[in-house]
Amino acid sequence: MAKRTMAIHLDLKDKYVEEIRKIVPDWDIYVGKELSDDILKEAEILVHWRKDKEDTYLESNQIKWVQSWSAGVDSLNRNKIAEKDIMLTSANGVHSYPISETIFAYILGFTRRIHTYVRQQQEKVWHHAKLRGEIHNKTMAVLGVGKIGQETAKIAKAFGMKVLGVRHSGKAAEYVDEMYQPHQLDQVLPQSDFVVVTLPLTEETHHLMSMEQFKQMKKEAFFVNIGRGSVVDEEALIKALENENIAGAGLDVFEQEPLEDSSPLWEMENVILTPHTAGATEFYNQRVVEDIFIPNLKSYVEGDTPSINLYRHDRGY
Repeated sequence: MAKRTMAIHLDLKDKYVEEIRKIVPDWDIYVGKELSDDILKEAEILVHWRKDKEDTYLESNQIKWVQSWSAGVDSLNRNKIAEKDIMLTSANGVHSYPISETIFAYILGFTRRIHTYVRQQQEKVWHHAKLRGEIHNKTMAVLGVGKIGQETAKIAKAFGMKVLGVRHSGKAAEYVDEMYQPHQLDQVLPQSDFVVVTLPLTEETHHLMSMEQFKQMKKEAFFVNIGRGSVVDEEALIKALENENIAGAGLDVFEQEPLEDSSPLWEMENVILTPHTAGATEFYNQRVVEDIFIPNLKSYVEGDTPSINLYRHDRGY
């Protein structure tokens, strides 16, 4: 009888591979970025989905379960994955610490004018830059109260902030003072000093933030998007910034990545950009392996369905 096979299609430290091997000691486990197509087609479990090998994966009739190494799975051929009845789990949740830290880096950087002072330092300019903002006791709206949103709300409470949450279910969450549903944005945005998007991209969330929503925000409000670029109508955001409908933005994700050289966002003094790196952390692989993949693998080998971050095709995340 042929051995069951797992393909880990990325470079992973030996210590993590050994942790995995303890769960499936009788399996063949192949690890590396340059695995052959034959190995990929033989794998029952595929760890990490690479776009350049998508056709190879989808030719296989052996793959039963894919563990994505990314929290977002909107770039995957989800229709074909569903058609072939392949289970898909994401890395959602490993980013809650680094991304929430990035969110507050944007907010504090903007409010305390750090982004301006960095530019001034390069030019040897000594100027107060009209510094006068604080974030204590302000109101933050968190659009998407998952693990990242809840960690962000938790930190906001340390600054005495009021937190308004928006989630599909409308279900209450710890650290969130008031919870709303997406159709109630017009009640949330006018109250908020900071609007933070942590949403996945679905049919419902595509361009959820457009010109109508930016006009509902305070002119003094600061906007943050670390979810997915297409949750925001980027042209509308640019116009809102140019027309001073909002005060500024911190952006890690964009409708087209890398961001085009011609985008006005590069030159705007009230915008802080990062190149889709908000989730980067020294603990990334450890968290995916230990907190998500191994618990799911234990369920899988016992005949159960992996339950942590299992993608549901009916809801798009």
